[in-house]
Amino acid sequence: MTEIKIGKMLIGSVQTNCYFLYREDQKEVICIDPADQGEQIYQKLLSQGFTIKAILLTHGHFDHIFGCDVIKEKTNAPIYALKQEKELLGNATQNVSVQFGRPYTLNADYYFEDGESITIAGMNVRVIATPGHTAGSCCFYLEEVGMLISGDTLFEESVGRTDLPTGSGAQLARSVKEKLFILPEETKVYPGHGDATTIGHEKQYNPFF
Repeated sequence: MTEIKIGKMLIGSVQTNCYFLYREDQKEVICIDPADQGEQIYQKLLSQGFTIKAILLTHGHFDHIFGCDVIKEKTNAPIYALKQEKELLGNATQNVSVQFGRPYTLNADYYFEDGESITIAGMNVRVIATPGHTAGSCCFYLEEVGMLISGDTLFEESVGRTDLPTGSGAQLARSVKEKLFILPEETKVYPGHGDATTIGHEKQYNPFF
């Protein structure tokens, strides 16, 4: 099997990282956190010959979900989220889209359980529930290539904010220490905002721990 690759688009007013995963010799991708400008994301991938097979959400804040409807309409790709995020996705106040001036809600097609593994486009993804930034925040771990998509749970030398609806600083700290810092130190971490890092770097240099 060929290597799994990751691409990134920086999207929207708060510079959200929208990732796409694919095998080197294939043109089927998993799109993670399609931020604002769903049409732009779709057209960019289409221009490179890619077909979107699924949309995975690390959490339900407006800046990670605004592009879902357009992409789903054009590709019929199912949307996946952690089951604890269902209420926030369906509430425009909790997902902060009302405060942003653009009320937006959605319902995922499939809700994960913690620890569940799924295979899409020949790639196996394990779901790690990491409540804290929101109650239903999660990370996606691809053990085959030592890759973690961390959403807004863990950033380079920082963590996600916990002052928005369903957030909890204590929960976030437990999630990172008990769920993420047990991964191999060489695991590459791709956060929802900012630059990539590694588990080993964060264990040593993240001031929150």
